[in-house]
Amino acid sequence: MSRCLFVVPPLVGHINPLVGVASELESRGHRVAWAGVPEIVRRLAGPDAHVFASPASWADADRPVRPPDIRGPEALRFLWERFLVPLADAMADGVRDAVLAFRPDVVVADQQAPAGALVAERLGVPWATSATTPAEFTDALAAMPKVAAWNDALLRELRLRVGDPEGTADPRFSPHLVLAFTVPELAGRPARGGDRIRWVGPSLAARPAAADFPWEWLDPGRATVLVTLGTANADAGGRFLTACAQALRARADRLQAVVVDPEGVLGGPGTAGAAGTFPGTGTGTGAGASSMPAEDLLAVPAVPQLPLLRHADAVVCHAGHNTVVEALWHGVPLVVAPIRDDQPVVAAQVCDAGAGVRVRFGRATADRIGPAVDAVLYDPGHRAAARAVGSALRAAGGAAAAADHLEQLLEDKEHG
Repeated sequence: MSRCLFVVPPLVGHINPLVGVASELESRGHRVAWAGVPEIVRRLAGPDAHVFASPASWADADRPVRPPDIRGPEALRFLWERFLVPLADAMADGVRDAVLAFRPDVVVADQQAPAGALVAERLGVPWATSATTPAEFTDALAAMPKVAAWNDALLRELRLRVGDPEGTADPRFSPHLVLAFTVPELAGRPARGGDRIRWVGPSLAARPAAADFPWEWLDPGRATVLVTLGTANADAGGRFLTACAQALRARADRLQAVVVDPEGVLGGPGTAGAAGTFPGTGTGTGAGASSMPAEDLLAVPAVPQLPLLRHADAVVCHAGHNTVVEALWHGVPLVVAPIRDDQPVVAAQVCDAGAGVRVRFGRATADRIGPAVDAVLYDPGHRAAARAVGSALRAAGGAAAAADHLEQLLEDKEHG
Protein backbone atom coordinates (compact mmCIF):
# COMPACT_ATOMS: atom_id res chain seq x y z
CA MET A 1 0.00 0.00 0.00
CA SER A 2 1.32 3.42 -1.00
CA ARG A 3 0.27 6.96 -0.23
CA CYS A 4 -0.61 9.43 -2.98
CA LEU A 5 -1.19 13.17 -2.49
CA PHE A 6 -3.11 15.07 -5.18
CA VAL A 7 -2.40 18.82 -5.30
CA VAL A 8 -5.12 20.71 -7.16
CA PRO A 9 -6.20 24.29 -7.84
CA PRO A 10 -9.74 25.40 -6.95
CA LEU A 11 -10.94 24.68 -10.49
CA VAL A 12 -13.59 22.07 -11.21
CA GLY A 13 -12.13 21.08 -14.57
CA HIS A 14 -8.76 20.35 -12.97
CA ILE A 15 -10.14 18.29 -10.10
CA ASN A 16 -12.72 16.17 -11.91
CA PRO A 17 -10.22 14.09 -13.95
CA LEU A 18 -8.33 13.15 -10.78
CA VAL A 19 -11.46 12.06 -8.90
CA GLY A 20 -11.61 8.89 -10.95
CA VAL A 21 -7.87 8.28 -10.54
CA ALA A 22 -8.14 8.67 -6.76
CA SER A 23 -11.06 6.25 -6.64
CA GLU A 24 -9.15 3.71 -8.73
CA LEU A 25 -6.09 3.92 -6.50
CA GLU A 26 -8.20 3.50 -3.37
CA SER A 27 -9.88 0.45 -4.87
CA ARG A 28 -6.40 -1.06 -5.23
CA GLY A 29 -5.61 -0.51 -1.56
CA HIS A 30 -3.61 2.72 -1.77
CA ARG A 31 -4.22 5.69 0.52
CA VAL A 32 -5.16 8.98 -1.11
CA ALA A 33 -5.24 12.53 0.22
CA TRP A 34 -5.73 15.92 -1.39
CA ALA A 35 -4.20 19.36 -0.96
CA GLY A 36 -6.68 21.96 -2.10
CA VAL A 37 -9.70 23.98 -1.04
CA PRO A 38 -11.66 21.54 1.15
CA GLU A 39 -15.19 22.58 0.24
CA ILE A 40 -14.47 22.36 -3.50
CA VAL A 41 -12.55 19.08 -3.36
CA ARG A 42 -15.14 17.39 -1.15
CA ARG A 43 -17.97 18.59 -3.38
CA LEU A 44 -16.34 16.77 -6.30
CA ALA A 45 -14.47 13.88 -4.65
CA GLY A 46 -17.03 13.15 -1.96
CA PRO A 47 -17.63 14.35 1.61
CA ASP A 48 -15.24 11.77 3.07
CA ALA A 49 -12.24 12.85 1.01
CA HIS A 50 -9.10 13.40 3.12
CA VAL A 51 -8.23 17.04 2.35
CA PHE A 52 -5.39 19.18 3.66
CA ALA A 53 -6.48 22.81 3.35
CA SER A 54 -4.34 24.56 0.76
CA PRO A 55 -5.49 27.32 0.73
CA ALA A 56 -8.08 27.04 3.46
CA SER A 57 -10.88 28.64 1.44
CA TRP A 58 -11.70 30.17 -1.89
CA ALA A 59 -14.22 32.90 -1.18
CA ASP A 60 -15.41 35.34 -3.79
CA ALA A 61 -13.05 37.92 -2.29
CA ASP A 62 -10.11 35.59 -3.05
CA ARG A 63 -10.88 35.30 -6.73
CA PRO A 64 -9.30 37.72 -9.18
CA VAL A 65 -11.93 39.32 -11.36
CA ARG A 66 -10.77 39.00 -14.94
CA PRO A 67 -12.34 41.43 -17.41
CA PRO A 68 -14.44 39.29 -19.76
CA ASP A 69 -13.09 40.96 -22.91
CA ILE A 70 -9.34 40.45 -22.49
CA ARG A 71 -7.70 37.99 -24.86
CA GLY A 72 -4.30 36.81 -26.07
CA PRO A 73 -1.13 37.93 -24.23
CA GLU A 74 -3.10 40.13 -21.84
CA ALA A 75 -5.23 37.17 -20.80
CA LEU A 76 -2.06 35.11 -20.28
CA ARG A 77 -0.50 37.86 -18.18
CA PHE A 78 -3.62 38.07 -16.03
CA LEU A 79 -3.72 34.28 -15.63
CA TRP A 80 -0.15 34.08 -14.35
CA GLU A 81 0.27 37.36 -12.45
CA ARG A 82 -3.17 37.56 -10.87
CA PHE A 83 -4.11 33.92 -10.49
CA LEU A 84 -1.52 31.13 -10.86
CA VAL A 85 1.43 32.72 -9.05
CA PRO A 86 -0.62 34.19 -6.15
CA LEU A 87 -2.43 30.86 -5.85
CA ALA A 88 0.90 28.99 -5.69
CA ASP A 89 2.13 31.32 -2.95
CA ALA A 90 -1.13 30.81 -1.04
CA MET A 91 -0.95 27.02 -1.42
CA ALA A 92 2.73 26.50 -0.56
CA ASP A 93 2.48 26.29 3.23
CA GLY A 94 -0.53 23.99 3.09
CA VAL A 95 1.13 21.70 0.58
CA ARG A 96 4.27 21.53 2.70
CA ASP A 97 2.22 20.72 5.80
CA ALA A 98 0.33 18.05 3.85
CA VAL A 99 3.53 16.38 2.66
CA LEU A 100 5.04 16.39 6.14
CA ALA A 101 1.87 15.08 7.79
CA PHE A 102 0.72 12.55 5.17
CA ARG A 103 4.20 11.44 4.08
CA PRO A 104 3.17 10.54 0.51
CA ASP A 105 5.17 8.15 -1.63
CA VAL A 106 4.24 10.27 -4.65
CA VAL A 107 2.72 13.70 -5.21
CA VAL A 108 0.49 14.31 -8.23
CA ALA A 109 0.50 18.04 -9.00
CA ASP A 110 -1.82 19.73 -11.45
CA GLN A 111 -0.05 21.94 -13.98
CA GLN A 112 -1.93 24.95 -12.61
CA ALA A 113 -0.92 24.14 -9.04
CA PRO A 114 2.87 24.50 -9.37
CA ALA A 115 3.26 24.68 -5.59
CA GLY A 116 2.72 20.93 -5.54
CA ALA A 117 5.66 20.22 -7.82
CA LEU A 118 7.97 22.79 -6.23
CA VAL A 119 7.32 21.67 -2.66
CA ALA A 120 7.64 17.99 -3.59
CA GLU A 121 10.98 18.67 -5.28
CA ARG A 122 12.19 20.65 -2.28
CA LEU A 123 11.25 17.86 0.15
CA GLY A 124 12.63 15.10 -2.05
CA VAL A 125 9.31 13.41 -2.84
CA PRO A 126 8.77 11.93 -6.35
CA TRP A 127 6.09 13.81 -8.22
CA ALA A 128 3.97 13.35 -11.31
CA THR A 129 2.20 15.97 -13.38
CA SER A 130 -1.54 16.00 -14.00
CA ALA A 131 -2.13 17.67 -17.38
CA THR A 132 -5.86 18.23 -17.64
CA THR A 133 -5.38 20.27 -20.81
CA PRO A 134 -2.91 19.74 -23.66
CA ALA A 135 -2.16 23.45 -24.10
CA GLU A 136 1.25 23.33 -22.41
CA PHE A 137 2.36 20.53 -24.75
CA THR A 138 2.17 22.87 -27.74
CA ASP A 139 4.81 25.36 -26.50
CA ALA A 140 2.59 28.18 -27.73
CA LEU A 141 5.05 30.80 -26.44
CA ALA A 142 7.86 29.62 -28.70
CA ALA A 143 6.83 32.24 -31.25
CA MET A 144 6.81 34.95 -28.55
CA PRO A 145 10.28 34.82 -26.95
CA LYS A 146 9.79 37.92 -24.81
CA VAL A 147 6.57 36.54 -23.35
CA ALA A 148 8.26 33.17 -22.82
CA ALA A 149 11.16 34.84 -20.99
CA TRP A 150 8.71 36.76 -18.78
CA ASN A 151 6.88 33.51 -17.98
CA ASP A 152 10.14 31.72 -17.14
CA ALA A 153 11.17 34.58 -14.85
CA LEU A 154 7.89 34.30 -12.91
CA LEU A 155 8.53 30.60 -12.37
CA ARG A 156 12.13 31.18 -11.26
CA GLU A 157 11.01 33.75 -8.71
CA LEU A 158 8.28 31.41 -7.49
CA ARG A 159 10.83 28.62 -7.08
CA LEU A 160 13.01 30.87 -4.91
CA ARG A 161 10.06 31.56 -2.62
CA VAL A 162 8.49 28.11 -2.24
CA GLY A 163 10.73 25.50 -3.88
CA ASP A 164 14.33 24.34 -4.03
CA PRO A 165 16.49 27.25 -5.26
CA GLU A 166 18.85 24.70 -6.81
CA GLY A 167 16.06 22.80 -8.56
CA THR A 168 15.85 22.76 -12.33
CA ALA A 169 12.67 20.90 -13.29
CA ASP A 170 9.84 22.83 -14.90
CA PRO A 171 6.98 22.49 -12.36
CA ARG A 172 4.58 21.96 -15.27
CA PHE A 173 6.45 18.86 -16.48
CA SER A 174 7.55 16.20 -14.04
CA PRO A 175 10.85 14.56 -15.01
CA HIS A 176 9.25 11.25 -13.97
CA LEU A 177 5.67 11.12 -15.31
CA VAL A 178 3.19 13.39 -17.06
CA LEU A 179 -0.39 12.12 -17.13
CA ALA A 180 -2.12 13.58 -20.20
CA PHE A 181 -5.89 13.27 -20.10
CA THR A 182 -6.12 13.22 -23.89
CA VAL A 183 -4.66 11.23 -26.79
CA PRO A 184 -2.28 12.12 -29.64
CA GLU A 185 -5.09 11.49 -32.14
CA LEU A 186 -6.57 14.71 -30.80
CA ALA A 187 -3.65 16.59 -29.25
CA GLY A 188 -1.16 15.89 -32.03
CA ARG A 189 2.59 15.55 -31.60
CA PRO A 190 3.74 17.25 -28.38
CA ALA A 191 6.38 19.95 -28.54
CA ARG A 192 7.18 19.50 -24.83
CA GLY A 193 7.04 16.65 -22.38
CA GLY A 194 8.61 14.03 -24.61
CA ASP A 195 8.76 10.42 -23.47
CA ARG A 196 7.51 11.33 -19.98
CA ILE A 197 3.98 11.75 -21.33
CA ARG A 198 1.50 8.94 -20.83
CA TRP A 199 -1.68 9.42 -22.84
CA VAL A 200 -4.54 8.15 -20.69
CA GLY A 201 -7.57 9.87 -22.21
CA PRO A 202 -10.39 11.32 -20.13
CA SER A 203 -10.95 10.07 -16.61
CA LEU A 204 -14.71 9.74 -16.40
CA ALA A 205 -16.01 9.04 -12.92
CA ALA A 206 -19.31 9.38 -11.13
CA ARG A 207 -19.95 12.96 -10.11
CA PRO A 208 -22.27 14.64 -7.64
CA ALA A 209 -25.75 14.88 -9.10
CA ALA A 210 -26.60 18.19 -10.73
CA ALA A 211 -30.10 19.62 -10.59
CA ASP A 212 -32.78 17.10 -11.47
CA PHE A 213 -33.02 16.75 -15.22
CA PRO A 214 -36.35 16.12 -17.01
CA TRP A 215 -35.29 13.16 -19.13
CA GLU A 216 -38.86 12.77 -20.37
CA TRP A 217 -38.51 16.19 -22.05
CA LEU A 218 -36.08 14.80 -24.63
CA ASP A 219 -37.74 14.07 -27.96
CA PRO A 220 -36.22 10.98 -29.60
CA GLY A 221 -37.60 12.14 -32.95
CA ARG A 222 -35.30 15.19 -33.04
CA ALA A 223 -31.57 15.73 -32.69
CA THR A 224 -30.42 17.01 -29.30
CA VAL A 225 -27.86 19.83 -29.13
CA LEU A 226 -26.13 20.68 -25.84
CA VAL A 227 -24.85 24.24 -25.38
CA THR A 228 -22.42 24.87 -22.54
CA LEU A 229 -19.65 27.33 -21.69
CA GLY A 230 -18.34 25.36 -18.71
CA THR A 231 -18.02 26.53 -15.13
CA ALA A 232 -15.73 29.53 -15.49
CA ASN A 233 -17.13 31.60 -18.35
CA ALA A 234 -20.53 32.78 -17.12
CA ASP A 235 -19.33 36.38 -17.13
CA ALA A 236 -18.65 36.30 -20.87
CA GLY A 237 -21.50 34.18 -22.14
CA GLY A 238 -24.74 36.14 -22.20
CA ARG A 239 -24.65 37.37 -25.78
CA PHE A 240 -23.35 34.05 -27.08
CA LEU A 241 -26.05 31.99 -25.36
CA THR A 242 -28.72 34.33 -26.72
CA ALA A 243 -27.38 33.89 -30.26
CA CYS A 244 -27.30 30.11 -29.79
CA ALA A 245 -30.91 30.12 -28.61
CA GLN A 246 -32.00 32.10 -31.67
CA ALA A 247 -30.15 29.80 -34.06
CA LEU A 248 -31.41 26.59 -32.50
CA ARG A 249 -35.02 27.67 -32.10
CA ALA A 250 -35.04 28.47 -35.81
CA ARG A 251 -34.35 24.75 -36.36
CA ALA A 252 -36.94 23.47 -33.89
CA ASP A 253 -38.57 21.30 -36.56
CA ARG A 254 -35.52 19.02 -36.53
CA LEU A 255 -33.67 19.59 -33.26
CA GLN A 256 -34.06 20.53 -29.62
CA ALA A 257 -31.55 22.37 -27.47
CA VAL A 258 -30.42 22.08 -23.86
CA VAL A 259 -28.61 25.26 -22.82
CA VAL A 260 -26.55 25.47 -19.64
CA ASP A 261 -27.43 28.95 -18.41
CA PRO A 262 -26.10 29.48 -14.86
CA GLU A 263 -26.71 33.24 -14.91
CA GLY A 264 -30.29 32.92 -16.15
CA VAL A 265 -29.74 35.12 -19.21
CA LEU A 266 -32.35 33.12 -21.13
CA GLY A 267 -34.81 33.03 -18.21
CA GLY A 268 -38.10 34.12 -19.68
CA PRO A 269 -41.19 32.88 -21.48
CA GLY A 270 -40.58 29.63 -23.31
CA THR A 271 -37.61 28.40 -21.25
CA ALA A 272 -37.17 26.56 -18.00
CA GLY A 273 -36.39 29.82 -16.27
CA ALA A 274 -33.26 30.97 -14.50
CA ALA A 275 -33.81 28.58 -11.63
CA GLY A 276 -34.62 25.58 -13.81
CA THR A 277 -38.29 24.61 -13.56
CA PHE A 278 -39.09 21.15 -14.81
CA PRO A 279 -42.39 19.56 -15.80
CA GLY A 280 -44.63 19.00 -12.83
CA THR A 281 -42.33 20.58 -10.25
CA GLY A 282 -43.56 24.15 -10.14
CA THR A 283 -40.48 25.19 -8.19
CA GLY A 284 -38.94 27.80 -10.44
CA THR A 285 -37.96 31.03 -8.75
CA GLY A 286 -35.96 32.78 -11.43
CA ALA A 287 -37.19 35.81 -13.31
CA GLY A 288 -39.62 34.68 -15.97
CA ALA A 289 -39.61 31.06 -14.76
CA SER A 290 -42.42 29.02 -16.23
CA SER A 291 -44.10 25.90 -14.94
CA MET A 292 -43.30 23.99 -18.13
CA PRO A 293 -40.18 24.18 -20.30
CA ALA A 294 -40.46 25.07 -23.97
CA GLU A 295 -40.76 22.18 -26.40
CA ASP A 296 -37.74 23.33 -28.39
CA LEU A 297 -35.28 24.78 -25.84
CA LEU A 298 -34.55 24.01 -22.21
CA ALA A 299 -32.35 26.52 -20.32
CA VAL A 300 -31.10 25.26 -16.96
CA PRO A 301 -28.36 26.32 -14.52
CA ALA A 302 -26.59 22.94 -14.65
CA VAL A 303 -26.90 19.53 -16.26
CA PRO A 304 -25.65 16.01 -15.53
CA GLN A 305 -23.23 16.33 -18.43
CA LEU A 306 -21.93 12.78 -18.77
CA PRO A 307 -25.37 11.10 -18.79
CA LEU A 308 -26.73 13.81 -21.08
CA LEU A 309 -23.94 13.32 -23.62
CA ARG A 310 -25.26 9.81 -24.23
CA HIS A 311 -28.34 11.47 -25.72
CA ALA A 312 -26.60 14.35 -27.53
CA ASP A 313 -26.04 14.61 -31.28
CA ALA A 314 -23.90 17.76 -31.16
CA VAL A 315 -22.30 20.04 -28.59
CA VAL A 316 -21.76 23.78 -28.86
CA CYS A 317 -19.11 24.89 -26.37
CA HIS A 318 -16.15 27.11 -25.53
CA ALA A 319 -13.58 24.37 -26.30
CA GLY A 320 -12.94 23.66 -22.65
CA HIS A 321 -10.82 20.53 -22.64
CA ASN A 322 -12.98 18.40 -20.35
CA THR A 323 -16.14 19.17 -22.31
CA VAL A 324 -14.36 18.43 -25.60
CA VAL A 325 -12.91 15.06 -24.62
CA GLU A 326 -16.10 13.99 -22.86
CA ALA A 327 -18.15 14.80 -25.97
CA LEU A 328 -15.70 13.04 -28.28
CA TRP A 329 -15.50 10.05 -25.93
CA HIS A 330 -19.21 9.68 -26.73
CA GLY A 331 -18.58 10.22 -30.45
CA VAL A 332 -20.37 13.58 -30.46
CA PRO A 333 -19.06 16.28 -32.88
CA LEU A 334 -18.68 19.86 -31.73
CA VAL A 335 -19.09 23.50 -32.62
CA VAL A 336 -16.29 25.23 -30.73
CA ALA A 337 -16.16 28.94 -29.88
CA PRO A 338 -12.98 29.45 -27.82
CA ILE A 339 -12.88 32.43 -25.49
CA ARG A 340 -9.38 32.53 -23.93
CA ASP A 341 -6.59 30.60 -22.17
CA ASP A 342 -6.08 27.10 -23.61
CA GLN A 343 -9.37 27.11 -25.48
CA PRO A 344 -8.03 28.30 -28.89
CA VAL A 345 -5.47 25.48 -28.76
CA VAL A 346 -8.11 22.86 -27.98
CA ALA A 347 -10.45 24.27 -30.64
CA ALA A 348 -7.70 23.98 -33.25
CA GLN A 349 -7.15 20.36 -32.25
CA VAL A 350 -10.84 19.57 -32.68
CA CYS A 351 -10.89 21.11 -36.15
CA ASP A 352 -7.59 19.54 -37.20
CA ALA A 353 -9.04 16.16 -36.26
CA GLY A 354 -12.11 16.88 -38.39
CA ALA A 355 -14.39 16.42 -35.38
CA GLY A 356 -15.93 19.87 -35.34
CA VAL A 357 -16.35 23.40 -36.68
CA ARG A 358 -15.02 26.60 -35.15
CA VAL A 359 -16.86 29.91 -34.88
CA ARG A 360 -15.43 33.14 -33.50
CA PHE A 361 -16.84 33.73 -30.04
CA GLY A 362 -16.74 37.51 -30.29
CA ARG A 363 -18.51 37.56 -33.66
CA ALA A 364 -20.83 34.61 -33.26
CA THR A 365 -24.35 35.43 -34.38
CA ALA A 366 -27.34 33.21 -34.97
CA ASP A 367 -26.58 33.35 -38.69
CA ARG A 368 -23.10 31.90 -38.07
CA ILE A 369 -23.89 29.47 -35.29
CA GLY A 370 -26.82 27.86 -37.11
CA PRO A 371 -24.89 26.73 -40.22
CA ALA A 372 -22.06 25.47 -38.01
CA VAL A 373 -24.53 23.30 -36.08
CA ASP A 374 -25.99 22.07 -39.38
CA ALA A 375 -22.50 21.10 -40.54
CA VAL A 376 -21.67 18.92 -37.54
CA LEU A 377 -25.14 17.37 -37.49
CA TYR A 378 -25.49 16.55 -41.15
CA ASP A 379 -21.97 16.27 -42.59
CA PRO A 380 -21.10 12.59 -42.02
CA GLY A 381 -17.39 13.41 -42.05
CA HIS A 382 -17.54 15.28 -38.76
CA ARG A 383 -19.42 12.49 -37.01
CA ALA A 384 -17.05 9.86 -38.40
CA ALA A 385 -14.05 11.85 -37.17
CA ALA A 386 -15.64 12.33 -33.74
CA ARG A 387 -16.22 8.59 -33.49
CA ALA A 388 -12.64 7.84 -34.53
CA VAL A 389 -11.22 10.15 -31.88
CA GLY A 390 -13.69 8.72 -29.40
CA SER A 391 -12.40 5.22 -30.08
CA ALA A 392 -8.85 6.38 -29.32
CA LEU A 393 -9.98 8.13 -26.13
CA ARG A 394 -11.78 5.05 -24.87
CA ALA A 395 -8.86 2.77 -25.73
CA ALA A 396 -6.43 4.94 -23.74
CA GLY A 397 -7.71 3.54 -20.47
CA GLY A 398 -8.69 6.63 -18.45
CA ALA A 399 -8.44 6.42 -14.66
CA ALA A 400 -7.29 2.80 -14.63
CA ALA A 401 -4.41 3.57 -17.00
CA ALA A 402 -3.41 6.61 -14.94
CA ALA A 403 -3.36 4.46 -11.80
CA ASP A 404 -1.22 1.87 -13.63
CA HIS A 405 1.35 4.51 -14.52
CA LEU A 406 1.45 5.87 -10.97
CA GLU A 407 1.98 2.38 -9.61
CA GLN A 408 4.81 1.87 -12.11
CA LEU A 409 6.40 5.13 -10.98
CA LEU A 410 6.20 3.99 -7.38
CA GLU A 411 7.73 0.63 -8.29
CA ASP A 412 10.54 2.26 -10.27
CA LYS A 413 11.35 4.57 -7.37
CA GLU A 414 11.30 1.71 -4.88
CA HIS A 415 13.80 -0.29 -6.93
CA GLY A 416 15.77 2.66 -8.24
